[in-house]
Amino acid sequence: MNVNKKIMFVVGETSADLHTSAVLEKLKILDKEIEFIGTGGDRMIAVGMRTLYHIKDLAILGFSEVIKHIPFIQKVKKNLIKAIYKENIDTIVLVDYPEFNLSLASKIRNKVKNIIFFISPQIWAWRKNRIKRMKKLIDKMIVVFPFEKEIYQQEKIDVEYVGHPLSERINQHNFVPKNILFEKFSLDDKKEILLLMPGSRLQEVKRILPEVVGAAEKLANKYNFQIVVAGSQNISDENYFTFFGNKNFHLIRNYNYELLRYAKFGIIKSGTSTVEAAFSELPFVVVYSTSSLTHFIGKKFIKINYIAMPNIIAGKKIVEELIQKDVNKENIFKVCDHILGDNKKLNIMKNNLRQVKENLDSNNCSAKTAEIIYSFVNGK
Repeated sequence: MNVNKKIMFVVGETSADLHTSAVLEKLKILDKEIEFIGTGGDRMIAVGMRTLYHIKDLAILGFSEVIKHIPFIQKVKKNLIKAIYKENIDTIVLVDYPEFNLSLASKIRNKVKNIIFFISPQIWAWRKNRIKRMKKLIDKMIVVFPFEKEIYQQEKIDVEYVGHPLSERINQHNFVPKNILFEKFSLDDKKEILLLMPGSRLQEVKRILPEVVGAAEKLANKYNFQIVVAGSQNISDENYFTFFGNKNFHLIRNYNYELLRYAKFGIIKSGTSTVEAAFSELPFVVVYSTSSLTHFIGKKFIKINYIAMPNIIAGKKIVEELIQKDVNKENIFKVCDHILGDNKKLNIMKNNLRQVKENLDSNNCSAKTAEIIYSFVNGK
């Protein structure tokens, strides 16, 4: 049998680029002849991905922002479909990025043999009726949270839980020792780190960071912190310095896991970084602010009590969530100060985060995912 070993991956965000690159590495171990084509980021490119679009072009945030970019989005879909025909692709792996990927799936269902979805849309949070549509479109769901498996099984969708890829990545990470990190970035070893993680996209950083900076400065003065911002590759130094002005802070890129491990406390934008913080058992508060339109629509549809994944996984509030108007420097300072001033609260939060970490622990997520995908390539 002549097997087409080209796989299309469609990835639209930084965290998905990170997770998927590890899967690509495992696929290459299984079969050196496999080729990857589609959309992705620098990490996937480094593993051999041939990109039609970079994730920098696809990082569109919120409903109002998507509306502005509809012509571009349609162009991307059209060109991906052209590539499917040109490359005779049988297997496509859609990674997160649900609105785009489910729309694409509906257009290619009759054009490709296998459609695999890695990292589930948050159907448990909003628009659960999407699962009926997914049943018609998706051949295999690969999920990273244990509670998701039951949801798909109830709808008789072929699903497998592989563990969370962040667990594998952090467990296998070669940490730079604290003293070396501090020396490399001229950090003060007599001060604890207050870690700010405002997101990887400029739109969200513009909304969140100015308010966080005001609170962070007050917290630094009260608790003798040094402020460290975990910078994104997608955002220039100039943008960060615009928000900080002459305030004293350190901008560090590419050492997020070290910063999460060595920090005392964090102020973190809702998203993947909150799961990373849970794995690091770092006490933190969650901040999130988006456009008024996006927030209004979200409130109409979202059916869960929390936005932070550690809270969702725990089924209770273990970290404070500050959303929209609550994301202001006075309120952020007040909430953080209330936690930092009470060691008992800090220890309870650490214990709760440890439980979340244990629920998601996995050392072979990427290998499992690669094996599932490879079985389809070989005609499962």
